Amino acid sequence: MSTSAKKDKMNSKELGLVLGQQILGVNDLHYGLWEHDIPLSFANVAEAQQRYTDRIIDALPSANGGGTGGGTKVIDIGCGTGHILGQLLDRGFVADGLVPAPKLAEQVRKRLAERSSKPARLFEATFEQFPVDEYREGYDAALFSESYQYIPMAASFPILAKIIKPGGVIVICDFFKTEHAGDGQPGDKSFGGGHKMSTFYEELEKHPFSLVQDEDITHLVSPNIKLLDEALMLKIVPAGKTLNRFLTENYPRTWGIIKAIFKLFLGKKIEKQKYKYFTGNRTQAVFERYKTYRLLVLKRDS
Repeated sequence: MSTSAKKDKMNSKELGLVLGQQILGVNDLHYGLWEHDIPLSFANVAEAQQRYTDRIIDALPSANGGGTGGGTKVIDIGCGTGHILGQLLDRGFVADGLVPAPKLAEQVRKRLAERSSKPARLFEATFEQFPVDEYREGYDAALFSESYQYIPMAASFPILAKIIKPGGVIVICDFFKTEHAGDGQPGDKSFGGGHKMSTFYEELEKHPFSLVQDEDITHLVSPNIKLLDEALMLKIVPAGKTLNRFLTENYPRTWGIIKAIFKLFLGKKIEKQKYKYFTGNRTQAVFERYKTYRLLVLKRDS
C-alpha cells in the first residue's frame, strides 16, 4: 500500500466519529453535558452537546482579550469536524484547528470555506508534527475537546510551553483513568483510552503551567453512557439476535460459512468488541468507576 493510500485510509477511531455524526444527525462529535433541565433522550443530544461546547468556550479568555489587540488567538487541537472551531470564529476568536484524520479534515475545510472572511489555518497533522518554530508564543489559548487522550503527555506539554504565550491558558475537557483502572473487576477495560489522572498531575508539575481550574463533570457526562447502553442492550442486541435466527433458519449453510470466515480472520477482534459493547458491562456505573471526566484550565507561567 502506498504512503498516500495509507494516509487516506479511515481508521477505527475516525469511523466511530463519523458514524456517530451520521447516525445521530448531530454536528458535534463529543459527549453531551446533561444538566438537570435536559431530559435524557436521543432527541436532546444536540442540545446537550451545545451545553458542552458553551461550557468549554466560556472557560477560554474573552474573545477580544488578545495581547496583540487582534483578538484572542486559539488553536483547537483535535478539532474533529470543526464545529467548535466554527463557533469560535463566529464568536469573535481568531482560531486555527488541527486534525490528523483526512476525512474529518474535509469537513473542517468546508466549515472554514463558509467563513472565508475570518482567516483560520487548518493543520492536517498530529500535534507532535506541529510547526513549533513558526508559532512560538503564537497563541493565547489552546483547546482540547476529547482529544487530549490521544496525545502523549510527555510530548504535549513541551509543545504547549513553546506555542502558548506567558499568561495564556490551556483548556482540556476529556476523560481520564481513575485509580480503579486495571483492577480486573467486571467492566474493567470496557472503556478504553484516557491518561491516568494521577499521572497527569505528576507530569504537570514538570512544566511551566499552573492548574487554575479542575472541575469534575463526570456526573454530567456519564448519562451519555446510559443512553448508548440502553440503545445497545434494548434495541441493537435483540435486533441482532433476531437477524441471526432468521439467517440460521433460512440460510444455514451460507450463514455458517460467513460466520466461520469472520471467526477465522477477526475472531479476537470480534470477541473484544463483544466484551466491550454487548456484555452489559458498558454502563453508566462502570464508566463512573473507571473514568473521571474533567474540565481543566491551565495557565502558562509568566
